[in-house]
Amino acid sequence: MNKVTTIFLVTLASAAFGQRYTAPRGGAFGGSSSGPVVPILRDDRNGPDNGVYDFWFQTGNGIERREQGAPTAPNNAVESQGSWSFTFPDGTPAKFNFVADENGYRPESSLIPTPPPLPPHAIEQIEFARRNPGSGQSSGGSSFNRRGRYN
Repeated sequence: MNKVTTIFLVTLASAAFGQRYTAPRGGAFGGSSSGPVVPILRDDRNGPDNGVYDFWFQTGNGIERREQGAPTAPNNAVESQGSWSFTFPDGTPAKFNFVADENGYRPESSLIPTPPPLPPHAIEQIEFARRNPGSGQSSGGSSFNRRGRYN
């Protein structure tokens, strides 16, 4: 058999037995359908170019995500900031902003739970400890040494 015949037979067999792609039934993980296809309305991406980047995307169901970042001195670690938003199924809007830098990742949103305020006696104890850092005394009269170990 010559090369042309071999290529023709392989192509014919591939066409006859090849499978066409179809979307999976029942959702991506075999469960029920996850709903309609959501269009991407915006998808802007730049970089990374020497550590500088930004992106912004929006979907047809109201999800939005933005971020930008750049290296900073002294060690050129990338600092970033951005936001994301969406709407909960009950219609409640959700908006989050964040900064990530040498102080860590700090998200901000009215939806993030916050601890209750400290009671006045706890604030007094904290202030006393700040004013008297070398006292080393606990409430039981025991003390800690310079290495922070109990005496």
